[in-house]
Amino acid sequence: MSNKQLNRRNFLSQTIALTGAGLLSPSFGFADSSSEMYPNQPHSKFMLKNVRMETGFIRDEIEVIATETKLFTIKVENGKIIEILPNNPVADAIDAQGYLMLPAMKDMHIHLDKTYYSGPWKARESKFRTVKELIEHEKEVIPTLLPHSTERAKKLIELLHSKGTDFARSHVNIEPTSKLDSLKNLQKALEAKEAGFGAELVAFPQHGVFYSGSQDLMREAADMGIDFIGGVDPYSIDGHIEKTMDFTVQLALDYGKGLDIHLHETGESGLKTVEYLIAKVRENPVLKGKTYLSHCFILGALDSKTLEATCEALADAQIGITTTVPIGYNVMPIPKLIEHGIPVMAGTDCVTDHWQPFGTGSMLDKAKTMAELYRYNHEFGLSRCLGIGTKGVTPLDKDGNQVWPKVGDEASFNLVPPVPPKPWPGYPP
Repeated sequence: MSNKQLNRRNFLSQTIALTGAGLLSPSFGFADSSSEMYPNQPHSKFMLKNVRMETGFIRDEIEVIATETKLFTIKVENGKIIEILPNNPVADAIDAQGYLMLPAMKDMHIHLDKTYYSGPWKARESKFRTVKELIEHEKEVIPTLLPHSTERAKKLIELLHSKGTDFARSHVNIEPTSKLDSLKNLQKALEAKEAGFGAELVAFPQHGVFYSGSQDLMREAADMGIDFIGGVDPYSIDGHIEKTMDFTVQLALDYGKGLDIHLHETGESGLKTVEYLIAKVRENPVLKGKTYLSHCFILGALDSKTLEATCEALADAQIGITTTVPIGYNVMPIPKLIEHGIPVMAGTDCVTDHWQPFGTGSMLDKAKTMAELYRYNHEFGLSRCLGIGTKGVTPLDKDGNQVWPKVGDEASFNLVPPVPPKPWPGYPP
């Protein structure tokens, strides 16, 4: 392999590359389980040499065919990149050995508070089909999860960290079964989390606001260090789009929080919920840039004209979409959303719980799924898919200009070994 090029297949098609790649985040230092190359301890000030960075696209007469890379030396102080210098291979610095520097992963939709992970295996029970049926089932499951939820959340955070993720937005159940205990237990786990792992919390009325009578609990949770007010399918769960959304929006305004609403509905009520939320955000501009729709499967069910108008309205209201890049539902129009400048982020949702047994904890898996789903199997497309797992941060912009890292950026990144993949048996050398 040329020192000037790195085949993107090495890090986009093989999630395992990140597992032992080494994660650097503020106050953490390197965590590399596969070697002793990096010290696993906090650093307030240090220098790295032989760090490989993407610097531009390489094109033929038709398209982008590769990525230009160069080696650099970087200085980090108090969790920030303070200098990016030409490489000095003889410097007294930690040797990154030519590993490729990529932004750390961000899991922007996960439920850390309720998981079977690290406990006994159990798949979803197929007899529970609708969301309301699963809610009733969850009332029985939650009491069995709560005694273990803090320790299991810790294990799940460790899994995310091992996959190159240093930040998560976690929804946490607020409902009469767990009351505020799911939130308290998760906060304990986060207090004990590995250094360098950040999180923000969404107070999530999983059982509906009015359907379960969770209004007072939601008000209490809003004053307990959470960042977003959540919601779920206001029509199919509560039976009232306007009533539920008015309560949710007002709660966010009263406590100065953002909004992150689960919306699974794909029919008329799904579109009406999107339109009503857009109207409420326009009435309250302070919510612009702080409002998100999670899943929002209705966008995959709209005709082209309605989708275009909805995308324009979402972009105008600065409402973001958080997706799991789902397979088996209506195909989400992620490329169209990005084309309109709508913030699109991804999350692993559930790693393994009573809703579904899937999820690896890897945001690189989500990038790979996006590449496969939308046939982004070319170099340029692959370069764009990475951003779905990094909250939109990519080393190069769409024109091939280097936009990350810059001096002053948070020193939060992964180092990926630039090792060519082994050829398939019988593949010509």
